[in-house]
Amino acid sequence: MERGDQPYRSVLYMPGANPRALEKARTLPADALILDLEDAVLPEEKPRARTLVADAVRAGGFGERRVLVRINPLDTPWGAEDVAAVAAAGPDAILLPKVERADDVRRAAARAADARAPEATRLWAMMETPRAVLNAAAIAASHRRLEGFVMGTNDLAKDLRAAHTPDRAPLLPSLGVCLLAARAEGLVAVDGVYNAFRDLDGFRAACTQSRDLGFDGRTLIHPDQIAAANAAFAPTADEIALAEAQVAAFDAARARGEGVAVLNGRIVENLHVAIARRLLARAATIAARDAAPAPAAAAAR
Repeated sequence: MERGDQPYRSVLYMPGANPRALEKARTLPADALILDLEDAVLPEEKPRARTLVADAVRAGGFGERRVLVRINPLDTPWGAEDVAAVAAAGPDAILLPKVERADDVRRAAARAADARAPEATRLWAMMETPRAVLNAAAIAASHRRLEGFVMGTNDLAKDLRAAHTPDRAPLLPSLGVCLLAARAEGLVAVDGVYNAFRDLDGFRAACTQSRDLGFDGRTLIHPDQIAAANAAFAPTADEIALAEAQVAAFDAARARGEGVAVLNGRIVENLHVAIARRLLARAATIAARDAAPAPAAAAAR
């Protein structure tokens, strides 16, 4: 993660029209929340959901959790008002659905600026159509407010006419293109949802694949998926021990005036040490995040 140290192992969708869900979100151990005004909200409920979500963001009490709000597309009857209301409330980020071109991000950024969104409020882009994938590099470089990509794998599979297979082979080219574009611009990249939320073994395998590809985390549709995602995208004890040993071996070699070290019969050079230090920094951030007490506002409820 290039932009800040915030982990995004678990990014949970919560329906914006459900006050109880918005309240519960303050107590869940997810790294980030997506308060949803789009797919999870019926058309007749959208104005009410917008008010509920804006009020919840203003009230705070989410602790260390990053709060994203997914608005409706700007070309729908609700999109412009969503931007105005959400930007004024000041979430950590506004998640833009159906992004297909760099100009989609720039238009949203201009509307957010018109609504006097705080500079700290970032933009995220849903990558969920073939055109979005083809334009991923331009989208990633489109605006300084853009912080991350969220893969919309259900919509993408539908548009590709691709099968949902356990290995996700039909989606791997699109996932790879978007991940490359995100990393080229230092963006966070979060993989899509796993629909069978009661199949935790399958979900763990899916998280392992996402982690191995290079994603920062997964979007989730149910709180029961949080623990598995948090575990899958955190460094293991063995990985931490190896990283510490690599750094120590390299530092000792440098103290001897040598440019490389040898650890367990393997060369350790600058590249490996940079990876090890990044892993250790991530582990420390996650440990601090997981040890943080519940926010006072949530505890008092």
